[in-house]
Amino acid sequence: MGGEHSEVVRLLWGPHPKPARGPRPSLDLGRIARAGIELADAEGLAEVSMQRVAAQLGVTKMALYRYVPGKAELVALMVDAAIGPCPEATAAARDGGWREQLEFWARQLLTVFRRHPWALDATVGPRVQGPGELSWLERAVSALDGTGLSGAERMDAAVLLVGHVRVITQQARAAGPSGDPEAQLAAALSKVMQEHGERFPALTAAFASAAASDGQDQAWEFGLHRILDGLAALIEQRAR
Repeated sequence: MGGEHSEVVRLLWGPHPKPARGPRPSLDLGRIARAGIELADAEGLAEVSMQRVAAQLGVTKMALYRYVPGKAELVALMVDAAIGPCPEATAAARDGGWREQLEFWARQLLTVFRRHPWALDATVGPRVQGPGELSWLERAVSALDGTGLSGAERMDAAVLLVGHVRVITQQARAAGPSGDPEAQLAAALSKVMQEHGERFPALTAAFASAAASDGQDQAWEFGLHRILDGLAALIEQRAR
């Protein structure tokens, strides 16, 4: 394994030997990750640095380096701690079958990303995932056991759902605290559509509908159920 990943693997998966030199350890990886998460939640990922996390913990930056070698490794710890282990499905979801389990799973993941939107930026591209994050993939793939889908297809289904969660979270983040981005877009284009609506009749009707409804929630629910409908059609096809 490449050197750039080996340290991340060690920090995420262990073992975690205590520093051989220096004063008695006063920190642990969990405390360090939580300090970084607090900063990222409050100010965004770009504001997280080894210096600021050390200050948050009341130690020097050099003391922090005894535990975490750099920001990349710090962010990996933060991501796994913020996402955390996949929660157990409710009894209703478990009894309902794969669709209810995946719907519960997707809603829980949306909650996590809404709570920690900076995790969108920290989970882009190839990277080593920790045990907490991988537990989510495990749960989604195992929910589709016995459906007739291959292992690769079950993983692709999980990726589709994650992609939908990410898009919805990104839209909400772009809108900021002022609310629903689709409703904002419909409002901004209202005057344009009034003046030029005859050129774009379908869009005019669509924007009017979005402005009159909870557009963001509608986009989330619509996309989630269409993905699950597509999986249901594929599973039924395989059964035949």
